[in-house]
Amino acid sequence: MYTYIKLAWRNIWRNRRRTLITVSAIIFAVVIAIMMQSINRGSYEVMIERSVNFSTGYLQIQDYRYDDEASLDNSFYFDDELRRRILDADDRIEKILPRIETFMLAANDQSTRGAVVFGINPEKEQRFNELQNFKSDGRFFDPDEQAAILSEGLANRLQLAVGDSLVLIGQGRFGMSASGLFEITGLIDHPIRDLNNQAVFLPLQTAQQFLSADDHLTSIMIAPQREGQTNSVAQSLKRELDGSELVVFTWPELMPELLELMELDLAGPRFFTLILYLVIGFGFFGTILTMTMERLKEFGVLLSVGMKRARLASVVFIETLMISILGVLVGMGAAWLILKAIDPIVLYGDAAQAVIDMGFEPVLPMSFAADQFYIQGFYVFLIAMAVFLFPLIKVMRLNILEAARS
Repeated sequence: MYTYIKLAWRNIWRNRRRTLITVSAIIFAVVIAIMMQSINRGSYEVMIERSVNFSTGYLQIQDYRYDDEASLDNSFYFDDELRRRILDADDRIEKILPRIETFMLAANDQSTRGAVVFGINPEKEQRFNELQNFKSDGRFFDPDEQAAILSEGLANRLQLAVGDSLVLIGQGRFGMSASGLFEITGLIDHPIRDLNNQAVFLPLQTAQQFLSADDHLTSIMIAPQREGQTNSVAQSLKRELDGSELVVFTWPELMPELLELMELDLAGPRFFTLILYLVIGFGFFGTILTMTMERLKEFGVLLSVGMKRARLASVVFIETLMISILGVLVGMGAAWLILKAIDPIVLYGDAAQAVIDMGFEPVLPMSFAADQFYIQGFYVFLIAMAVFLFPLIKVMRLNILEAARS
């Protein structure tokens, strides 16, 4: 086998131009396939990350009735003992974020708008999702302050600014009336468009008292140390909370519509990737066909001096394997360097405005998920190996006399 490998290595570099052309074709295919996947996945990763950090968490604990009826009546009691049980359930839990959430009417002296009211702990919120980094005006409230933070979209609709008063009207826990006046201490440009048009943030304790829900929460958002640990941490929490009225959801269970939309939206890029693979395959075949026809006389001479077909086919296969692996590895490295160099792609003009109108920053982030590198590389490798079957078949069926005259 060592002799075959040594012979194959010498063969592929005997004609450097031919080898470099073939390797370059594989590199180009790998780079294009990875870049297409990276651009598509990058935007979705940002979307998922924002939704997870600001809306659901990678994991969320709720009362078992809350998913069917998102009401304050289905909130649950939260104390230090429950907090300890959650943290002790799995060492991979990194952060937990208590929240209370409800729908209310937000008003100024002339008009009202529907609003989603969040009771939050500002310090824990900052550690969880860096919410304060999106502050556009004013300051964040203290944990026990009778104050509110408004999203910019809602503030514009109500024509309110920092220092104005916000009226909240609604219903608290078990039908209790809830109405109050809050000073607006700051505005935030919320990264989720829907929430930017309707979010109001209150200190957690203030919100609990205001909603007649002392020491109660509607959800606890949880972040593991790594995203890949989400399902295993969920199983640990389910075992710990088994027998209670609390249930554990992962973010895909809480946002199935987002995943379905992504799958539908990815159908187009996957179709174009399939076309790319077909083009790549025919390009490889044309290159290999030319190379094989150039080497027919060489193959004929080797067979005529007594080299067995199986051994010659083995050498050709090892050549194929070396060229494919070399092209795929270099292509993966080149793709990573190119993505690093262009990440992120900044949009300008009408394209940028269109993206802003959809509630996103005018940039196209790149995804560096490891699986897209080796999966796309593997697909191109399979295409290359399938195409390289042609010289193997040619060797096994080669007529020595015809090859010698070619």
